[in-house]
Amino acid sequence: MKKLLMIPAALLLSTAAAAPKISAQSIIVNPTAPDLSVSVRVDKDSSGAQNPAYKIDDNAVISATVNRDAYVYLFNVNPDGSVDQILPNRLSGDDSNFVKSGTTKSFPAPGDNFKFTIAGPIGQNKVLALASLTPLKLDQISSFKTTQDQFATVNAKSQAGLAQALSIVVTPIPQNSWVSDTAFYTVAGVTPISTGSLFVGTNVDNATVTLNGQRLGGANVTYNNLRPGSYPVRIQAPGYRDISTTVVIRAGTTTNVNAEFAAVVVAPPAPTKLTISIRSSVNNARVFVDGQEAGTISNGTLNVQVDRGSHEIVMIVPGYRTFLSTYDVTKNGQITINPTR
Repeated sequence: MKKLLMIPAALLLSTAAAAPKISAQSIIVNPTAPDLSVSVRVDKDSSGAQNPAYKIDDNAVISATVNRDAYVYLFNVNPDGSVDQILPNRLSGDDSNFVKSGTTKSFPAPGDNFKFTIAGPIGQNKVLALASLTPLKLDQISSFKTTQDQFATVNAKSQAGLAQALSIVVTPIPQNSWVSDTAFYTVAGVTPISTGSLFVGTNVDNATVTLNGQRLGGANVTYNNLRPGSYPVRIQAPGYRDISTTVVIRAGTTTNVNAEFAAVVVAPPAPTKLTISIRSSVNNARVFVDGQEAGTISNGTLNVQVDRGSHEIVMIVPGYRTFLSTYDVTKNGQITINPTR
């Protein structure tokens, strides 16, 4: 978790082609190209293309700029998967997340009586900026637990959970009215260790890089501040077979990997529809399958038809924790989900 230093002066349906997509680089990506744009930066990297390092107890400033009047929502995904909501908050005043066209909103802003101080855990952080022309209803994602809370508590416990929840929130609004951007930074110890860099080059677009099980982002990018050692790396691209190898990161040098994609994955045969009965003790719970709403639990059950294969199911009901899990469906059957409070 980051901490604030007060200054004493004061699942089971195919995703539609137009649905929001989830990616490692931006967490949630608008499938269209709206004329609204947002840019998020940390104060140690004005370009947004690097991965700067902050030591624990360093002060940081996060800034977002929009080209139109918009409401900006900022989230920080920590190395351990937990999520912090930065904007909106109660410390920055009313309309803390409303940004005028062509202006920059900083957190903290000049004159604020608090500082944004870096804390653990050590590792790579992602800051997600989601801009919308209209206010978004984030009740299913976060909430202020008490009237004294200055920051909202985020229900999502992982990057995937945040992405899924945000996809549900933005799905009902026009695609030309929202957009997202992501910045990266790394938290190092008080005494930074020597680090190395990794560059992965590919011959295709839209490739992504996963190092030691952690998704770094796109290919053809140099990733800095990596701990020395030997790690597995996987490079993926839509329509191609994954490329896996092992790399050695050395302090003070850049390790280069060249990934040449060649074999195109053959499309699977047309799927056969299967019926899954989703049972739950909580009536009126909303059920989402692969990012689309499938219906609500009525009389303890909801039947849905799905293709054979892996599907993600999300169940949301006020007063309960959001349920998210993935199931491999091979035949007709039933799934029982009883969310917890």
